[in-house]
Amino acid sequence: MTRNEMNHDHGGDGYKKNSITLGGAVAMGTGVMIGAGIFALTGQIAELAGPLFPIAFIIGAVVTGFSSYSYIKMSNAWPSAGGIGMILQKCYGPGAVAAGAALLMALSMVIAESLVARTFATYLLRAFDIEGGPLVPILAVGVIVFAFLVNIAGNRSIGLFSMVMAAIKIGGIALFGIAALWSSGFDFAAASQDAVDFGAMGFVASVALAILAFKGFTTITNSGAEITDPNHNVGRAIMISIALCVVVYLLVAFGVGSSLTIDEIIAAKDYSLAEAAEPALGQVGFLLTVLLAVVATASAVLASVFAVSRMLAMLTDMKMIPHSHFGMSGPIQRHTLVYTVVIASFLAVFFDLSRIASLGAFFYLIMDMVVHWGVWRFRRTEIGASGVVILAALGFDAIVLVAFTAMKLQSDPAIVAYAALAILGVFLFERAYLSRWLAPQDGPAHS
Repeated sequence: MTRNEMNHDHGGDGYKKNSITLGGAVAMGTGVMIGAGIFALTGQIAELAGPLFPIAFIIGAVVTGFSSYSYIKMSNAWPSAGGIGMILQKCYGPGAVAAGAALLMALSMVIAESLVARTFATYLLRAFDIEGGPLVPILAVGVIVFAFLVNIAGNRSIGLFSMVMAAIKIGGIALFGIAALWSSGFDFAAASQDAVDFGAMGFVASVALAILAFKGFTTITNSGAEITDPNHNVGRAIMISIALCVVVYLLVAFGVGSSLTIDEIIAAKDYSLAEAAEPALGQVGFLLTVLLAVVATASAVLASVFAVSRMLAMLTDMKMIPHSHFGMSGPIQRHTLVYTVVIASFLAVFFDLSRIASLGAFFYLIMDMVVHWGVWRFRRTEIGASGVVILAALGFDAIVLVAFTAMKLQSDPAIVAYAALAILGVFLFERAYLSRWLAPQDGPAHS
């Protein structure tokens, strides 16, 4: 471990060992996943996958399970705050490849914050029968600022808040799914019988968004050094979070599908759960679903801000990204909180949900592939990892990325161009800043 990492993991910049329990880590992971996966992405996944959209969540979980293997094995060996930055540096050294991929991860997390913040605003306004308009970005920025205020209160406040919110929304959302299925007589197919054939390419592309619904497990990785008994509990928390989310997602997906046709889900894709609740559960059910959405998305923004600010602080400590105080006092972690909130607010104001989700998918999949290749190429023997599992994860990512890119080239080629330019820009920026693509690293991987 480098000196910067050691300093970072032993109390610098407000990092506190053993400040997050296993339950708190699970709550953080599910907090990010459930907020984005159910409320922000269900309708968009249905738009690509058609009647098979619940199965897309299952495939997304399988792909995520393979992907999490690399992160768990590396975190078990080197638990670290801002863990993805550590994983990349351990594989590629502190050069532009590691820094660029880490920055893509951080940006995808900021994108997720803006996505979920806009979803929070969209659902809240549905309670007042308001759709769209200037209140959406105003409320989105408001919940991002709220997340900032809770974050500066410290880790224990976040852990307690996350656990309470996770319990409320997992129980409440599961009840919604069961009630919606019960009211429909457990009849999913009838609601989808008029849907068109969306095609195999559309289904595979939808898995890219389903993967976004599970990528909250990286929140746990990024807080590795702060979790109690991290060598064991990081992996446990990741697997528990994914398993919980699979159950909740399937309940909700079938609940929505039993209440609405695919056309209705797509038409209401930004607030599909609220739309499904009214015919299934009446006005009271509708309002309770809106309340659940507000709770879930607010806590998801909170957990995401927590994770990305720490990741950016670690990358700064590791000299992988430049940093400016802009006249602010206090530790670097406080500064990165401010940067995170400002960027997420900008995106929430100027970009719609569909494009935000697409950018997040492109950024995350590229970063994930860089991680898998690095672990397979440089560290798999040292950490005792299976090369077959890592290569399978890499292959799944590649298949999904190709399908998603092909679909977007047909429906919105501009977003593909924006994503490609942004990804290229990130790596060229890091190459100019660090003056090298790869750098020597400690350990047998680079000896």
